[in-house]
Amino acid sequence: MWCGPLPRAELCGLAPDPAPRPECRSRAKLRGLASDPVPRPERGRAAGSAPDPAPQLEHRSGAEPHGAPPNPAPRPELGRTQLPSGSSQADLKQLAGNIIGSGIFISPKGVLEHSGSVGLALVVWVLGGGIAVLGSLCYAELGVAIPKSGGDYSYVTEIFGGLAGFLLLWSAVLIMYPTSLAVIALTFSNYVLQPVFPNCIPPYNASRVLSTVCLLLLTWVNSSSVRWATRIQDIFTAGKLLALALIITMGFIQIFKGNYEELTPSNAFNFWMSPSVGQLALAFLQGSFAFSGWNFLNYVTEELVDPRRNLPRAIFISIPLVTFVYTFTNIAYFTAMSPQELLSSNAVAVTFGEKLLGYFSWVMPVSVALSTFGGINGYLFTSSRLCFSGAREGHLPSLLAMIHVKHCTPIPALLVCCLTTIIIMLVGDTYTLINYVSFINYLCYGVTIIGLIVLRWKKPKIFRPIKVNLLVPVTYLLFWAFLLIFSFYSEPVVCGIGLIIILTGVPVFFLGVYWRNKPKCVNRLAESMTYWGQKLCFVVHPQEGAPEEDDLSFTQSQLPGSEKSLKKQ
Repeated sequence: MWCGPLPRAELCGLAPDPAPRPECRSRAKLRGLASDPVPRPERGRAAGSAPDPAPQLEHRSGAEPHGAPPNPAPRPELGRTQLPSGSSQADLKQLAGNIIGSGIFISPKGVLEHSGSVGLALVVWVLGGGIAVLGSLCYAELGVAIPKSGGDYSYVTEIFGGLAGFLLLWSAVLIMYPTSLAVIALTFSNYVLQPVFPNCIPPYNASRVLSTVCLLLLTWVNSSSVRWATRIQDIFTAGKLLALALIITMGFIQIFKGNYEELTPSNAFNFWMSPSVGQLALAFLQGSFAFSGWNFLNYVTEELVDPRRNLPRAIFISIPLVTFVYTFTNIAYFTAMSPQELLSSNAVAVTFGEKLLGYFSWVMPVSVALSTFGGINGYLFTSSRLCFSGAREGHLPSLLAMIHVKHCTPIPALLVCCLTTIIIMLVGDTYTLINYVSFINYLCYGVTIIGLIVLRWKKPKIFRPIKVNLLVPVTYLLFWAFLLIFSFYSEPVVCGIGLIIILTGVPVFFLGVYWRNKPKCVNRLAESMTYWGQKLCFVVHPQEGAPEEDDLSFTQSQLPGSEKSLKKQ
């Protein structure tokens, strides 16, 4: 049930209590999904239960008191069901891979259209990267001060309370991630199918079917192994960086040949329209879609190795690298195309390839497909962890806070993310929702960074391994206010609908989360659905704590109704 504290659904022995009692070592069936009305102190709090009413941030796991030596990395324990930690070497690749996706192949047209000139468009790309760095530094401080997976959602919930966190979670789960995933999946299918239909737009049904197959495949990969998902991200990050390197190399060759007329100062700042402040804000909003994903590592903080060291390193290397790649990719575009040609193209990279690569123009559709395939994988990984964190806090059904017994992956959360994406992809034009997504994204970023300042005021003595200068969040918030105010002025309908989508979560919060004394029939239905969901997905709550007894084997435990014993992993 997702009202208040989560039920203590346990597979006795398979998911042992933090302090196992002798009677729990015997074989037992699933103990329903009912928890004790008042959990006994010796039992410990389940991993999926709601947080304490007044959490003491100074004593959170992973944040030692000021002056205390850092704790050594915990020893891996046998027989424990936990989200696995990633590799420190993979953090940089994951961040860069999650940022670089379909955006660089979609956003250049929108940025140029609202900028009014080539030069100003390039300035927007550079400043967009700088703003992403400022935001990432603020998130890095929050990530080590509140070491919980879930990113924005966890920080807003911790600082502002349940309603604010739920509204952020509601907008992300309902619109932001599913719509972004749908756009990237459709971009993947369109570029894969374009060589098959060279003279026309790929058929609607074929594009949707291929997008759905891609989503299902990557959902299966992420459900089977975190290591597989990370390796896919590594491989496709390298592949798309090589593809973008080809574009940049061709651009430099064009410059050396003298084909840079559009980049000379007289032409670059030759405005074919005078952009208003509102249009400039929309240009930044379009560019922000390409940079979305810079807060990826904050969603998996609990799975990082030494986040206090690896978060800043990943930020200072990955985001400037991405900014360099994006800026010079746009420069390369303008060495082969005029602004009018770029604005008239629905597939900028394909047009670029047709002009410069000749018989090898097929490389561009393949490159975009590689990029978007890796982007889908990254978004699935991140969005499933957000659902997992929301369920663990009691804001989503408790089944979403469970992980697979063998693979330790959040299968229910992955399935929900996949299903919502497929529904949005099939029932509507997701490209129309991109503006809603960008506006909601920036709104959530700003609220989270306001929380950083509030946390410094409320908890000045909390141990902060990373502490940025106050000018960093203030500068970001000034840009944030400019962007949202003038975007709302230029597109009141689009931004207004985005706000309405967020506010629809208010009644859902009070009915589903705040209302504790629900009728028994509702509770029984929720318990039954969670029970069968556990059996179907073979999942339990992840274990917390580190008692020595947990090192014992529990090979005799069984799922309800199953005769197959589980082997110790």
